[in-house]
Amino acid sequence: MAFLKNVVAFLLLTTLFGVSLGTVYNVGDSKGWIVGNVDYKKWASTKNFRIGDVIVFKYNNKSHDVKQVTHQAFRSCNATSAKATFTTGSDSITLKSVGHQYFLCSFPGHCQAGQKVDIRVAPISHGPSPSPGQTPGSSSPPGSSPMAPAPSKSAAPSLQSFKFLPSLIITFAIFVNAGFPY
Repeated sequence: MAFLKNVVAFLLLTTLFGVSLGTVYNVGDSKGWIVGNVDYKKWASTKNFRIGDVIVFKYNNKSHDVKQVTHQAFRSCNATSAKATFTTGSDSITLKSVGHQYFLCSFPGHCQAGQKVDIRVAPISHGPSPSPGQTPGSSSPPGSSPMAPAPSKSAAPSLQSFKFLPSLIITFAIFVNAGFPY
C-alpha cells in the first residue's frame, strides 16, 4: 500500500514538473516593457514561441500596462476593446494557442512610440513540409533554384526537459526507498 502511495506522489510531482517545461521569455529581455529603446518587433522575431511557453511583462505599473488585443487594434494602437488587461507590473502569460497574439501598452502615446509586440506562436513541427507551390518530394518550387537551408537555432530550449531528469530520479528514489510517511 505504501508503494502505491509513493507511486501516486511521484506521478503528481512529475505532472507538476511537466507543466513547467515551457520556456520563459522576459518581454524586452533585461530592459522589460518600456517606451523606446526596445524594438519589440525585432525582439519577438528572434524567439521561437511554442504552446506552453510563458511570456513575462515586467514594467512600472504606475506608467504602463499590458492589453491583449486583436490584430486590427494592434495595428491602430486601439486598446478600447482589449481581450485581456494586465496591470500588476509583472504579468506572466502562458501561450495556449498557435498563431499571433498581440499586446500593447494603452497609456497615451506608448503604443504609437513602439510599445507593442506581436507574439507568433508556431505549431509543433514534425519535420520539413513543402513550401507553397512545391510538390512533395521536390527540393524546390518549380522554376526556382534550390536555396540553402536557413541557419537553425540552438536546440537548447527543446532540451530543457532534461534539466528535470536528475530531479525526477532523485525524487522517485526518495519516495520509494525512504518509505515517505503519509
